[in-house]
Amino acid sequence: MIKIAITKGRIEKQVCQLLQSRGYDMDPIIHKDRELLIETNDGLSMIFGKANDVLTFLEHGIVDIGFVGQDTLDDVDFEDYYELLDLEIGKCYFAVAAYPEYRNKVFNRRKKIASKYTNVAKKYFASKQEDVEIIKLEGSVELGPVVGLSDAIVDIVETGSTLKANGLEVIEKISDISTNMIVNKVSLKFKKDEIFKMIDRLNGEE
Repeated sequence: MIKIAITKGRIEKQVCQLLQSRGYDMDPIIHKDRELLIETNDGLSMIFGKANDVLTFLEHGIVDIGFVGQDTLDDVDFEDYYELLDLEIGKCYFAVAAYPEYRNKVFNRRKKIASKYTNVAKKYFASKQEDVEIIKLEGSVELGPVVGLSDAIVDIVETGSTLKANGLEVIEKISDISTNMIVNKVSLKFKKDEIFKMIDRLNGEE
């Protein structure tokens, strides 16, 4: 049996649709109520959780496979896994966004950047050799410039509609994001055939 953790929400829906399209029995998932752990007739044991919890389950060997967004992988220090497949779903990107005047504004102080993804923001501005102040926000990051807390934000952009609604625009694109299949290193050693069989099915090669 392969044990899988999937990020709840949009990724859960998209991954389950993909699995179903590749012939996996997703009826127990589609019709689940409040169950936290579900087993399918295909020999899959599936749990659903927040993105960072998926990494925790994988790190401690609770699951063999995790389905998580690249945004989460980019913002954590955990590296004890193999990234085996980009599912090419859930596509969006990290970007710096601000009011249009940010582009030509001369700052005589450190820029203030608000973000939920503080590590991504730090790495990006460090790569540009810019010394900025990073302010962590967990909720509506777009509020940073709107209320004057920050000069710009680093956030995920999918359609850009929320930015536009608040008078903000993308200043710089940082990196692309999609959903990835990651595997526990020990699991790959002991369940190699099962895991690669699943990869082949997801790639439509079986």
